[in-house]
Amino acid sequence: MPEDRDWEAYKVPPTRTPDSERITSVPNPITLIQTVFNYVIDAPVTFVREWIERQQAKNKFYYYHQKFRRVPDLSECLEGDYLCFYEAEAQWRRDRMVDQEIVEIVRERLGACKQREGPNQFQNCAKEMEQLAQVTKAYQDRYGDLGVHGNARTCLMKQKHRMMEERKAQAKASQ
Repeated sequence: MPEDRDWEAYKVPPTRTPDSERITSVPNPITLIQTVFNYVIDAPVTFVREWIERQQAKNKFYYYHQKFRRVPDLSECLEGDYLCFYEAEAQWRRDRMVDQEIVEIVRERLGACKQREGPNQFQNCAKEMEQLAQVTKAYQDRYGDLGVHGNARTCLMKQKHRMMEERKAQAKASQ
């Protein structure tokens, strides 16, 4: 290919698009609107949000890990101490909800294991089955037969009766 090109033979076609770099004394209105928006609206909002985030980072509050202090059991309340009765009842309800969630989590783990193992579930999920049996037995021992309207007092009486029956069975076995 020859070094000297014939520029007249290969002319550059004329451009039809206007030049983007206009040189005028009037600023671009879009740039002006963006600048005004950034300084008037965006900058204050960003400043306030960052300030709030800094304040929240100093003292984090995890609402899903709320910890209640343990209150005395119903058996430890004095006679006529209705506030203690109320707190013990609320504590019992929280404990019951926690125990229900524990049973549900163990049941979900067993279901996931059965789903994962398929036909081999009886030998590969034996540990989960045993754990579910233990957890449901403990839940049934504590809260079973209380019904929907069960409360801390009836639960305490149930436990007392169960302990008395166990002592009687021990006394009969030792004789």
